[in-house]
Amino acid sequence: MAHSIEERKYETLSPFELKNKLIELSSDNSEIEMLNAGRGNPNWVALEPRHAFFHLGQFALSESENNLIQDGFGGVPSPENIDTRFDNFLIDNEGKSGINLLRNSVSFVKDTLGISPADFLLEMSDAILGDHYPVPDRMLKCCEKIVDAYLAKEMGYSQHEGCKFDFFATEGGTAAMAYVFNSLMENKILKKGDKIAIGTPIFTPYLEIPHLNDFEFVELDIEQDESNEWKYSQEQIEKLADPSVKAFFIVNPSNPNSFAMHPDSLKALKDLIETRRKDLIVLTDDVYGTFVNGFQSVASAIPQNTILVYSYSKFFGATGWRIGVIGIAKDNILDDAIQSLPAHQTEELRKRYDRVYLNPDNVKLIDRMVADSRTVALNHTAGLSTPQQVFMVMLSLFCLNDTEGVYKEHAQDIVINRYKSLYEALGTSGSSSPYCAHYYTTIDVPMIATERFGEEFTQWLKGNHEPIDFVWRLAEEKSIVLMDGGGFDAPKMSVRVSLANLPFDAYAKIGKGISDLLDQYHSEWKSN
Repeated sequence: MAHSIEERKYETLSPFELKNKLIELSSDNSEIEMLNAGRGNPNWVALEPRHAFFHLGQFALSESENNLIQDGFGGVPSPENIDTRFDNFLIDNEGKSGINLLRNSVSFVKDTLGISPADFLLEMSDAILGDHYPVPDRMLKCCEKIVDAYLAKEMGYSQHEGCKFDFFATEGGTAAMAYVFNSLMENKILKKGDKIAIGTPIFTPYLEIPHLNDFEFVELDIEQDESNEWKYSQEQIEKLADPSVKAFFIVNPSNPNSFAMHPDSLKALKDLIETRRKDLIVLTDDVYGTFVNGFQSVASAIPQNTILVYSYSKFFGATGWRIGVIGIAKDNILDDAIQSLPAHQTEELRKRYDRVYLNPDNVKLIDRMVADSRTVALNHTAGLSTPQQVFMVMLSLFCLNDTEGVYKEHAQDIVINRYKSLYEALGTSGSSSPYCAHYYTTIDVPMIATERFGEEFTQWLKGNHEPIDFVWRLAEEKSIVLMDGGGFDAPKMSVRVSLANLPFDAYAKIGKGISDLLDQYHSEWKSN
């Protein structure tokens, strides 16, 4: 009973906060190695683009040293003959990791994107030195073109002619979300009390944002079907036909279940928006999209209605870099909504932005986001750190030059192999769906309990134990730290396992630990 009382105290917390307690419980069990698969921070690092980045930094330093102001004080890179000096730099460093990527990158931006090598090298050299504020503040010019090319390829919108996006470089995906919600509110597109649909299960903070005092949204769950490849059924999509629903918020592929939106669900959403809900805003976080071959973002199907958020953190092992983007189609319903505001609200917004824009009425939402990110008055210091933007470029060019998709295949293989090892040890089959990203997996403990021991045992399990009891005992008895799936609006007593952050051999131990604990519960049930 005391055990249950203590667990109840923690059930109201976010699973990310509960995790800290589970780590504490696991640490108390000093005889067993702790296996913490609770966070999604990958344990790999993409080497080649980092080599290229640091070589580029050395070139930029040499450019600065060529224009010394005095000893110890370099000048800014000079545009004259910078491409020739870079060619010599590549020759001098021939054979080193990252040099071929730099060479191929200059050719790519010239031949594919129409960017002159001199313009590219000057922007990159100056930006990596970080000696100027970001100009343009939303995103550097070459950076934006290159990131657009990368996302067009990976998000699936390159196949749609005329689908053009503007991008705002941000401090990772979480900052992007904060900027998006803030600007939607500031620009009267959303207001307190609006109904917001959320695709569940979903990353827990996205469940919590609507309830904050800043927003006070009314939440409507659009539920994925666990029994059918986590699809959004036609019935669930139909909930969005309600005109009081202002926006639909999703993670795609999803977190915690790690499935991309099924093409049937995407088609149903597209049909609904094009026929009955042309005003519906879709906000999609697509950070895991690169782990699914042929991934199609909602932004590729319904660009005019979609705000795209992407972070480089997971695919490239770059969570510490804090690099991401917000993408909004050049032709979009958000700018139309601003233009259609009542006169008194237009005047209010005019006063908000008239200190930083000559014609504030015509400023696009994505540019307003930049100003809002610095509370408007500090707009002159807006923009993502320029070295961060250069690193974003090198990661993008790394994949754009990888025409055979070798890096993507290997990154996917890492998580797929861990996934298979986990489920083999658990004694059950995982998913073979092509829409599964395998970055996380949600293990429905009651479902496995029924398969293994029958419905009567499962009812006892759920009726006599708190929903977090399974993750609690995993930590306390097995030193295995997993996330509580219920905190993501996944099934109660399910667990989320990250396939990204532990070595391969850890996952068989986790699978066996889950299986053994379930057997222990079963033994307790039989002894009652």
